[in-house]
Amino acid sequence: MSRSQLLFRFIPVILLAASLSACNNDENPTTITPQLRKSVDYAKLTDTTTYASFFADDAGIKTVDLTTGANRLLIFRAINTYNGTAVGTGATLDATVLKNMFSNTGSPFSGTANTGLNSSGVQLRNVTASSLVTANAEKERLRIEEGFPKIATASKSVTATASEGKAGKLGTYLVDEQGIEWGQIIQKGLIGAFQVDYIGNVLLSEKNLTLDNTTLVAGKKYTQLEQNWDEIYGILTANAIYGSKATATSSGESFIGSYLWEYNITDFTKIHGALLKGRAAIVNNDTKVLKEQAAFIHSAMEKSIAGAALGYLSKWKSGTTDAARAHAMGEGLGFIYSLRYATLNKADAAFSDAILVGLIGVPNGFWGLTNAKIDAATIAIKTKFNL
Repeated sequence: MSRSQLLFRFIPVILLAASLSACNNDENPTTITPQLRKSVDYAKLTDTTTYASFFADDAGIKTVDLTTGANRLLIFRAINTYNGTAVGTGATLDATVLKNMFSNTGSPFSGTANTGLNSSGVQLRNVTASSLVTANAEKERLRIEEGFPKIATASKSVTATASEGKAGKLGTYLVDEQGIEWGQIIQKGLIGAFQVDYIGNVLLSEKNLTLDNTTLVAGKKYTQLEQNWDEIYGILTANAIYGSKATATSSGESFIGSYLWEYNITDFTKIHGALLKGRAAIVNNDTKVLKEQAAFIHSAMEKSIAGAALGYLSKWKSGTTDAARAHAMGEGLGFIYSLRYATLNKADAAFSDAILVGLIGVPNGFWGLTNAKIDAATIAIKTKFNL
């Protein structure tokens, strides 16, 4: 065999070895090439690392864009704020306004902080229950929307004192004739149907964690995988550092971001680190670390809503006034509804609905609650979530 023949025979072997070397790293066997940016040293990420300003491309240009997630969080806040105006100002609420806020149609947002939402192209409705098949997703969206005329009708009685069969206020809480506080049902329902489902079951799904991470989105400085992770951050918090404003009496956060603090403090202290490390893992094309952080965040949210459901059932028992008990039950019912999105714990709509029917599946709703009903709901949740 000639020297040239030997050379050509060994070239493919050399190329194969080089290819295998490029795709494997002794320290990080899950690294995939090509890699768009310089690797991030995980050790440089600390509790005071600011998410939005840390990540940049090799030219120093920031690659984080929180706009989409931040706008979704603003819409959620706007809905919640609007619902609160009935008690706060005595205003009568309009179910159509709430429906338009939910779908961001008809320019429903006003005020300096929110008017930009009208033209943002972002809404909550299309990402609510979005992990479900189309028919089931629509069913759950309609279920959220059923709360809008409920709270609007109750708001007409905001000056009255509520009692069994009569809408009005119990203390400072607006309830319908069944004693149901729809403002809490809507808020806690969206924590599950929007935040927990969209973040945990969609953005952190296997499908979305394996999106293309080698090509920039057209006209942008980030990949689609980077943008998805940034959207998670924007939905969770409006703070530069998640959890940095927590005190002994407040989380400094809102919605699921707050309930992580209240009912899962151990994980709460680690969430910012997980958000940072997950984003760094995307830069590093480190699929192993990325999936570890995704699993942690997903699990932490599910623990929080299960803990909250149990916590408010307990507060019904310890409440000393109808107002306190009705408020606790409003929050508890919303979280129990949200348990249907706790897929890691294999909860579903049938599980969630069975508990709801057991609690308030009678004409007088809240007014018909008993210790036995609360105990049955508590046992069912503890069993499902191994608590």
